[in-house]
This record gives sequence, structure tokens and C-alpha cells, in this order.
Amino acid sequence: MNAAAPHRVGITFAIAAVAAIVVGVLIAGAPALERLMLRLPDVPAVERIAVAASGLAVLAAVVWMFVRLGELGRARARRRALEASVRGEVSCGIRSRDLVTGLTELTADDPRAVALAARYSIVADELGISFWNGGRRPRRAAHFAWREVRGIRSDSMVAGDSSFSVLVLRVRRAGVSVELPIVFAAERPGRYALCDAPFYAVVRSWKAKHREALAAEGLEVPPLTAPIQIVRQSPVLAAR
Repeated sequence: MNAAAPHRVGITFAIAAVAAIVVGVLIAGAPALERLMLRLPDVPAVERIAVAASGLAVLAAVVWMFVRLGELGRARARRRALEASVRGEVSCGIRSRDLVTGLTELTADDPRAVALAARYSIVADELGISFWNGGRRPRRAAHFAWREVRGIRSDSMVAGDSSFSVLVLRVRRAGVSVELPIVFAAERPGRYALCDAPFYAVVRSWKAKHREALAAEGLEVPPLTAPIQIVRQSPVLAAR
């Protein structure tokens, strides 16, 4: 568990405690609220609709918060279970439509359709890349051996007004070649997607595992990409 995990867990429990207190107060004070509503003067129909809509919005927000907390709890339980049972690197991914479409295309011959949770786990080990769902008992949704991986590169994706880093995993299986855009979830609170140094560390780690696995099987290893050299013009050429 990283250094930000205790802080994130504390925030999660604080939000859950506040939500539980609010719900408990509403349930316990229901009779008093009912008597108070009876003493209030009649409200026009438009205002009644507005009050009802506001109440439904608050209820929906509370339900969404509990669902979100449940998803985060399942993701943490799944990660702990995977870290205790596998020898590879465990990461958390954020589901996207392009990723699900690519996985479905690559696993068209499988009897079961690929389904990913909103926050799923990815394991990169000596065997390949695998996608996992579930909680304390993880379930593998898809797996690709390193020999099926044709390339690993970093890219960016735009969603609304924001741009975030994406690892593009190009996989070839049964004559079908598909690029899978993988968005890693950020570990720090207040962040959505992993970026900067932690993101590129995962990219380098996956590339190293890919090369080692291919070399161990005697397959062709992809060439290393070197930084592009910047050629600066001399003052004389710049003047021309």
C-alpha cells in the first residue's frame, strides 16, 4: 500500500460516517418532520414539484455516494488479494468504451463476453497482461500472453476540457490486431488518471517485462527507442 492509501482510506470512512449520520437523522426525525410539514401552510404545486425534485436529487446523491464507496472498497480488496497471490505488478485501470470494444473484438471467439468493472485491476507478470474484476475473490476477465503483444507506447486522450495520459497496448490474436487504450487510476486523492512520472514508470516497467519475456522464448525483441536529438542551427544559418 502506498503512502497516500491511509489518507484516502480516512477520507472514505469520514464520508461514509457523515452519510450514515445524515441518513440516521432523517430516519429518526421522520415523525417530527411529518408533524412539521402538517403545520406548514399550503405550498403551490410548482413549489411542491421543486421541493420534491430537490429531495430526489439529494437521495440520488446519497445513493450514488454509497455505490461509489462500494466500488472503491471492492477495488481495494481486489488489489490486496492480487498482490498476495501474484508475483507481477498490479495496477488499477479506469474502464473506457474504446477499451471494452477492443477487448470484445480480440475475444470474439470466447464463449463469454468480456465485462470490466468501472475500476478494474491489471496484472503484468512474466506470463503477460491480465484484466481482473471482482473483490476479495478476483475473477480474470481477459489475458494476453507477451507473444501476442506487438507494441507498448504512451499517448494522450482528451475527455471534455481535460487531457490525460494513456498506455496503448497493441495486441494481435487470431489475425486481429487491436490497440487497447488503458487509463490508469491515480493513487492520490483528488486525481482521476495517473500521469507524469508514475505513469511513465508503469510504461517502462511493462516494456521491460515484454522484452524479457520475448527474449526468454527466443522471439524477436522490439528495438529500444532512443530520445530524439535536437539539432540546433548556427547563428549564420539562422540568419539566412
